[in-house]
Amino acid sequence: MGSRPRHRRPRRRAVKVARKGTRPARSPKRRAARATSARLEMPGALVSTEWLAARLFQPRGSAAVAGVRVLDGTWHMPQLQRDPRREFEEAHIPGAAFFDIDAIADRSSPLPHMLPAAAQFARQVGALGISNADLVVVYDVRGVVSAARVWWTFRAFGHERVAVLDGGFRKWRAEGRPVEAGVAPAAPRRFTARLQRTLVRDLAQMRRNVESRREQTLDARSSGRFAGTEPEPRAGLRGGHIPGSLNLPYDRLYRPDGTLLPTEGLRQAFAAAGVDQGKPVATTCGSGVTASVLALGLHLVGHKKVAVYDGSWTEWAGRSDTPVEPPN
Repeated sequence: MGSRPRHRRPRRRAVKVARKGTRPARSPKRRAARATSARLEMPGALVSTEWLAARLFQPRGSAAVAGVRVLDGTWHMPQLQRDPRREFEEAHIPGAAFFDIDAIADRSSPLPHMLPAAAQFARQVGALGISNADLVVVYDVRGVVSAARVWWTFRAFGHERVAVLDGGFRKWRAEGRPVEAGVAPAAPRRFTARLQRTLVRDLAQMRRNVESRREQTLDARSSGRFAGTEPEPRAGLRGGHIPGSLNLPYDRLYRPDGTLLPTEGLRQAFAAAGVDQGKPVATTCGSGVTASVLALGLHLVGHKKVAVYDGSWTEWAGRSDTPVEPPN
């Protein structure tokens, strides 16, 4: 008889047992993920140039942390005849993309840069290389002006991970920080958007509020435009303001270098304008841009119920059936 075949016992894999009181070593990939997550915690609605520079560049100048996306949201009044996109191509913060306020808008509306549909916003923002996981930092060339409009627009479409660069490109350059020219194509990302209606006011809501006075209306235009003694920059508009409005020119919220006032200074500015911090506020201006500066300031002082009237004075005063103070 032949011998029986020998059955080999399966070899056991060696298993490293962590010593008592120690944790198993994390993989480099996991450690990097945890480190990136820590760096990308939401810093608040306003970030400094120092904060941004620290996240855009490693000590040796290598490119920055994934998940931080920088947008140039510069916009100029048409009569200034300045091209913000051309200015962006000449110089911008490294890695930034250009957010065109007039293009990422409802192009079918006769009013300037009205909010687009959520699907359009999602498509155009995704084309800029932004996803819902990204922390978006917005700046403009003046300080904190049109960047606030972009900040509000992202929030109006449900993206809370957005902040404004305090002092903007002006402060960045004054500090001698690096800039670059040209346009680098971005890899498209998936972005989803849903309109947050509590952050937006339309004409019908503003009409009702004139009667109910449920919300405070806070106008960001200059004192002269508010009083109707200074001409409107857009032709065909009446002078004055929405009945019952308060006035706080947006430029009273920031310092000469373009940075916003500290929190206590913001509170004092709103109090001086007669704003009741316990009552909802709808901000307005010429076309919904600088109204967003007031919305940002109110957000920074902790006001919870703030909306922007998207059509603003261009819509209200461009009609003949809306009441105006003082009467024209």
